[in-house]
Amino acid sequence: MWRSFCLILLIPLAACAPRAQIFVDRDLTPPASVRPIFIGTTRAVDPVSAYGNERSETVSYARFDFSVPPNREAGSVPFPLDEVNAAEQFIATRAGRYASPQAFSADLRRALAERTGADREAIIFVHGFNNTFAEGTLRLAQLATDFGFQGVAVHYSWASGGNALAYAYDRDSALFARDGLEKLIEQVEAAGARRIVIVGHSMGSLIVMETLRQMSIARPGSVDDRIGGAILISPDLDIDVFRSQARRIEDLPDPFGIFVSKRDRALQLSARLTGQRNRLGNIASAEEIEEFDVTLVDVTEFSRGAGHFTAATSPALISLFSAAGNIEAAFQGDSAGRTGFFPGTILTVQSATEIILSPVTALASQN
Repeated sequence: MWRSFCLILLIPLAACAPRAQIFVDRDLTPPASVRPIFIGTTRAVDPVSAYGNERSETVSYARFDFSVPPNREAGSVPFPLDEVNAAEQFIATRAGRYASPQAFSADLRRALAERTGADREAIIFVHGFNNTFAEGTLRLAQLATDFGFQGVAVHYSWASGGNALAYAYDRDSALFARDGLEKLIEQVEAAGARRIVIVGHSMGSLIVMETLRQMSIARPGSVDDRIGGAILISPDLDIDVFRSQARRIEDLPDPFGIFVSKRDRALQLSARLTGQRNRLGNIASAEEIEEFDVTLVDVTEFSRGAGHFTAATSPALISLFSAAGNIEAAFQGDSAGRTGFFPGTILTVQSATEIILSPVTALASQN
């Protein structure tokens, strides 16, 4: 009875707004910049929405280029419903699948070759629970734009059911998706990325950690060499499971950041569904993962609504991280150096660092 009640409560958290759609206009003259999104997916092909919610044992590859709307609030992902307005909405100016993994790698290689120095890197984004193909793809376009990422943006789209009642299906799909993510990482490496940063949101964090774990088992000690940084945002991940994964990986990617919020309503419900007190994304403090060299960033005071993607949707936080130069660069270096970007309370607990941000200190730092 309680689990059914929790599942019903999940519906308004995930379905209170129209589901995202990708509108394609290849003849559009973009009013501003264009953001290419490279895609690897284990979703089955769908004639209506490019890729659907069914699983595919074969990894497919695609590319969507989005015209970035200049007139929108940071953190928002506006898309066409009835009227199309490129000044205010994300519009795809290119959309297509690659005929082979080799064609994907060749195009990705060209995109990387156009960049120099530190910009010749790739960020791989892994979306979370109850996401459609369009939602994850558009979200990465927003993230890469708002945080000023100059490298190549790559989206790993796994077969989420895109349904608030499909939590069990998504958990199984997350485990199914591990090999696909490893193959995508290999493709990005082969294309010549100087550095790979991997970002997981919600249940996507489970895929990230499981994939890094199996990479470490296959080649002990290789994860830190192959992955230049990892960020988990609102991770829907059992804390004991995270500890077990991190110990097996041994050398976690450096830097390794975790964004948490104690007001994350989605994770509060997820914890109850799994019979637990907390998930990693609403962990009480860094003391619970103190043995690992990670930086925990508490964004509780910025959380609004469901609070399940605060680090990516709060205009105030986006402004703060953009001022720091790069959200991932803020975690670089030793403990003193990497936390210098962040205003707030800074605590060191054994190997872990905890940063508790507040709107007051964030505002003060920008004045």
